[in-house]
Amino acid sequence: VQLQASGGGSVQAGGSLRLSCAASGRTFSNLSLGWFRQAPGKEREFVAAIGRRSNSYYADSVKGRFTISRDNAKTTVYLQMNSLKPEDTAVYYCAADRYNGDYYYLEREYDDWGQGTLVTVSS
Repeated sequence: VQLQASGGGSVQAGGSLRLSCAASGRTFSNLSLGWFRQAPGKEREFVAAIGRRSNSYYADSVKGRFTISRDNAKTTVYLQMNSLKPEDTAVYYCAADRYNGDYYYLEREYDDWGQGTLVTVSS
């Protein structure tokens, strides 16, 4: 699966951004998809995931502020980010799980990764 993330940018605290990740190369509707992020000097961490049936999961740090969604017709997964905080500053990566495993919060569950898009939130 080839993944192309976009939508990153610079925003002030309290603002919003929507990330997109376009997929190709495999039947999109059969994939589970996730978003991870890596802040400067930190390890990559789970942000959100969405299953084949649009069941969604979130890290506690973003719950209530971020929303993951998918459009199977457009083979795209989205991450709507509201009420952004400076601590949300990171490179955001989308990822695809071809086998719909249970450990959606683990990097090793995912088979394919996009190139990352930078989100910068200023105070």
